[in-house]
Amino acid sequence: MADKIETRSSVAEEPMDTLPLMGSAKAQIQAVPLPRRLDRGSALGVVLLVAAGLVLPFLLQNFYTFQLTLAMVYAIALLGLNMLVGYNGQISLGHGALYAIGAYIAAILMNSFDWPYWAAIWPAGIACLVFGYFFGLPALRLQGHYLALASLALAVTTPQVLKHKALEDYTGGFSGIVLSKPDVPFGLPINQDQWLYLFVYAIMLVLFLIAYNLLRGRIGRAMIAIRDQPVAAEAMGINSAIIKTSTFGVSAFYTGVAGALSAIVVQFVSPDSYDFFLSVTLLVGIAVGGFATISGAIYGALFILLVPNFAGELSKSAPWAIYGVLLILVMYFMPTGFAGLVRRAGTLIRRRMGY
Repeated sequence: MADKIETRSSVAEEPMDTLPLMGSAKAQIQAVPLPRRLDRGSALGVVLLVAAGLVLPFLLQNFYTFQLTLAMVYAIALLGLNMLVGYNGQISLGHGALYAIGAYIAAILMNSFDWPYWAAIWPAGIACLVFGYFFGLPALRLQGHYLALASLALAVTTPQVLKHKALEDYTGGFSGIVLSKPDVPFGLPINQDQWLYLFVYAIMLVLFLIAYNLLRGRIGRAMIAIRDQPVAAEAMGINSAIIKTSTFGVSAFYTGVAGALSAIVVQFVSPDSYDFFLSVTLLVGIAVGGFATISGAIYGALFILLVPNFAGELSKSAPWAIYGVLLILVMYFMPTGFAGLVRRAGTLIRRRMGY
């Protein structure tokens, strides 16, 4: 008996990279497209894309610049949700509530306490991180649809709480809060929409870089191991409770920051803007973009922002019917999302070129 205990202890102390996996667990974990170390060609492509993103606001009209800024805000929220759902396997229908909490904290700090917009973002994210972590504690006892229902309750109740009379002096009740568009700092020769684009773009790049480094390391592999084979993950010495609650907290942080940025970009928050449909929309975004992918957050954000507008232009009488048909077609022909399609296309091109 002592030998068995000693053997288990020694296994638990090994680095996760060297821990043995049995059968299907190893196959499933290795099948997941973890973020890879960029080779020279891929790194050059990323640099060119980042440079192109910096130029875009100076080539587009203000309305399209605003649309792209909002798409980047959604991309941050989708990345946070994908960490939880795609990489860790916890289903959430309540991230719309976290988005609302982040938006309202930033709006209240700016409207009632005269905080600068750039400083109001991080308290919103940290508050959502703490809230998400403690919400994740009871969620440890819930799996699958039970966790989805618990998070659904959060999404349904949050707008009602924001309308309550006890908070009306801060939240504005049913009317919400109107904010002013931030001025361009340092006398830069650009307009406000261009500045907001660059401001959100910089934050998005930093958060995406943090997520890339987090998910391609031991923590990312631990998240996937818990998702695919929780028993095997425990046997390898992974603390499932800490990983799950921490993932929920980090996911909530990203969503809270996105909510705060949305309040700054849109200059308005109201309870009716953060109903249950927002949570469903975010879930649709990661499904369309691609589960367990980083780039899928960008594709999903563009889809949930632009496709409803496109459907409305096609049919004024039944835009959501058009949206539903497009969504079905996308999921039927691209079951791994846009990220999977791009990945397969890149592999095919490299093979044709002999790489």
